[in-house]
Amino acid sequence: MHATELSRRHWLLILTLTLLTFVLGTSEFVIVGILTDIASSLHITNAKAGTLVSAFAITFAIATPLVMSATSHFPKRKWMLFLIGSFIILNALCIISTSYIMLLAFRILTAIVTGVLISLAMIVASETMPIAKRGLAISFVFGGFTLANVVGVPIGTVLAERYGWNATFVLTTFLGGLAFLTSFFVLPNKLSQIRSSIRDQFSLLTKPRILMAFFIPALGFGATYVVFTYLVPILKGMGAPNHSISIILFGYGFISIFSNILAGKIASHNAIGRLRFVFLLQAVVLTSLYWTTNHFILGLANIGLMSLMGILLTTSTQLYLIDLAGIYQPKATGLAASLMPVASNVGIAFGSALGGIVYHQGTLMNVTWVGGVVAVCASMLTFFSHLLDQKQKKLA
Repeated sequence: MHATELSRRHWLLILTLTLLTFVLGTSEFVIVGILTDIASSLHITNAKAGTLVSAFAITFAIATPLVMSATSHFPKRKWMLFLIGSFIILNALCIISTSYIMLLAFRILTAIVTGVLISLAMIVASETMPIAKRGLAISFVFGGFTLANVVGVPIGTVLAERYGWNATFVLTTFLGGLAFLTSFFVLPNKLSQIRSSIRDQFSLLTKPRILMAFFIPALGFGATYVVFTYLVPILKGMGAPNHSISIILFGYGFISIFSNILAGKIASHNAIGRLRFVFLLQAVVLTSLYWTTNHFILGLANIGLMSLMGILLTTSTQLYLIDLAGIYQPKATGLAASLMPVASNVGIAFGSALGGIVYHQGTLMNVTWVGGVVAVCASMLTFFSHLLDQKQKKLA
């Protein structure tokens, strides 16, 4: 077999890691769909139940790089199996939670496990595949999150409606068991193991190039979420009937599957060079919503394009951070792998907050051109990063 081709073993590993991210994504995202059920069952307000989402995101962002740095020397296979086992136990404990505090504690611990497992999955996909196929492998692994939104979350929400919110965690516990079994049989034994201090790891974050690379996906996700956070009121403003909104949102998620496929193709060659123009195109798509939403069909088509553009950056920026770490601090590739998921959470939080400020200070549709401006900022940062890459190649 040619060195750049994927063997049956490679594909088994890719599908196993994709299943893992699907399970982790379902567990993370489904909480939004069952918040009102949790609030009613535990006798708390919807606002208080909402802290289950924000606490998860904050814990994920803070704990993931810390734990990745502290455990970089752990044997990856054993460590991943231990974490998946912990995920199963924590989701099983969520089933029997009888108070808000109990559920919050288990969700915070689940956030730590989730962040570390996602980062490890990215490292394994990156280091076990032929160089030419790394982009394809990473895009599949990211695809697990897309499938979680399109398939896992709706199923979990329906279960909660019919049998109570506890049933949703029965589902995630069962899925965790599947992920454990497949990982046990497929994860390779010989995976990289780097001994380095936490100080060595975090020295990576003092490198300006790494910080620049971190803010590229943060701004890219931020641009989308300035608008996406308020997509439902935008749809209602377009005249979408209430009963059709869930169908439109499903369509949005379905289109993002193709975004994930394209993300792998963009990452296959000159990824950062291509991303410069991807962000400019994203800016045009987001800004166009200001006018196209005056027409229902045009508006829907534009929203479909917004979904298609939404995650084109994922694979390229994930590999870029790992590759930059290989140049500036080879002992910190584990920490580097955790930065893209953290950046996406930072971008989502930033975009949602910025969209809220714009919405409440002016008219709703102002979020569209503000999202476009953020996308232009992402493009400018990518242009500058690419320019520095070219200069470094000439000096090498």
